[in-house]
Amino acid sequence: MATVIFTVLALLLVMVFLGVQIAIALGAASFIGVYLLLGSADIALSVLSSTAYEALRKDIFIVIPLFVLMGEFISRSGAAQDIYTIANRGLRRIPGCLAVATVSGNSVFAAITGVSIASAATFSRIAYPEMVALGYKKSYALGVVAGSACLGMLIPPSILMIVWAVLTEISIGALFVAGLLPGLILASLFCAYCIFTAVLSPETAPRSPIVDKQDIDVAKQRSELTSGLSVIALIVIVIGGIWGGFLTPTEAAGFGTIGALFVGLAKGMRKTEISESIFRAGKITAPLMILLITASMYSRFLAMGGAVGVIQGTLFSVSDSPIIIMFMIFLVWLVLGMFIDSTSIILLTVPIFAPMSQFIGVDPLAFAIFGILVIEAGLLTPPFGLLVFTVKASVPDRTVTMGEIFTGAVPYWIMILIVAVLVVVFPVLATYLPQSLM
Repeated sequence: MATVIFTVLALLLVMVFLGVQIAIALGAASFIGVYLLLGSADIALSVLSSTAYEALRKDIFIVIPLFVLMGEFISRSGAAQDIYTIANRGLRRIPGCLAVATVSGNSVFAAITGVSIASAATFSRIAYPEMVALGYKKSYALGVVAGSACLGMLIPPSILMIVWAVLTEISIGALFVAGLLPGLILASLFCAYCIFTAVLSPETAPRSPIVDKQDIDVAKQRSELTSGLSVIALIVIVIGGIWGGFLTPTEAAGFGTIGALFVGLAKGMRKTEISESIFRAGKITAPLMILLITASMYSRFLAMGGAVGVIQGTLFSVSDSPIIIMFMIFLVWLVLGMFIDSTSIILLTVPIFAPMSQFIGVDPLAFAIFGILVIEAGLLTPPFGLLVFTVKASVPDRTVTMGEIFTGAVPYWIMILIVAVLVVVFPVLATYLPQSLM
């Protein structure tokens, strides 16, 4: 049994590192594994097809396309630009105000989109040109855009949280609430770093000029404020509805999407932009849904083979210390983050690591937030660094190099890992709000 499990896992990793699509790799490995366990191709196909059918019937899957569509409506409406402008205006007297405004804007935008890539692409076009025009050092400006985009995976609603909750059968609402406090702590650390760097090295982030009140377009300012308040209202509906128990995550996603559509229409979106938003949301969601289906097959194979027990025994033969076990999990996630995307890492490892964490006494919510933070750091880790590539492709400056983005993102990578460790050492950071509010 153990030989079959490790053979299939090795085959899966080989396929992934050879560049085979993760969904194909998961499906093929699952079929081979079940076939080796049962000795019949027909039975293996029957087991996996029934697993896929049951996965498709889960109504919770509708949450993902709805939240993605809500983010697309907000992104294309121009509301993200308004959020950034409002934050910049309110923080103008703070050193490094444009960088702090980028972090603040990303924090709000994260509470709508749930996708870090969307945040990175949006603020690369909005914030980076303004920072460079004011004389900000390129690597500093690029780093804050790439680093703060990671908040999209932690501040609810988060697509990674939804995927994690589906795989582990944790309440999506509880996981959303659990991510809020660590997300705010991380955003605060980002802001503190931006201010500290600007004070320590003024040439890195020159101060913004004070705008004469006569130069302010009152009508435009009023429009921006209305747009910003509308986005805040959406956040209250989505997150507040889940916290208060008035809405399920699916209902909250539905109301949020309708609200985002109204905001978009008010901002001037028309049929073309709406169609493009729906098409884009479909392009993001469809591969993810296929991944979740094949991940269900993979989980079925692990359950049938008793893989968790076998791998637990292997790791505990190395050490029975919970600290060592968590450190090994930490290293696995960091290494995988260098090569493959966050969703794939969760699908490959969480069905194995989540039961192990409970066995060594780690709270499921704290472990989920810890895992998302560490995996999130992989978005900034070379050579893959998905967010780094996104920023490179999105910024209007063609002279930007990958090295400049990675250099600027290193401090944010370190801060993400610091918060991840804090969540494990002090699990109350993740459990306090769910226990108090739900």
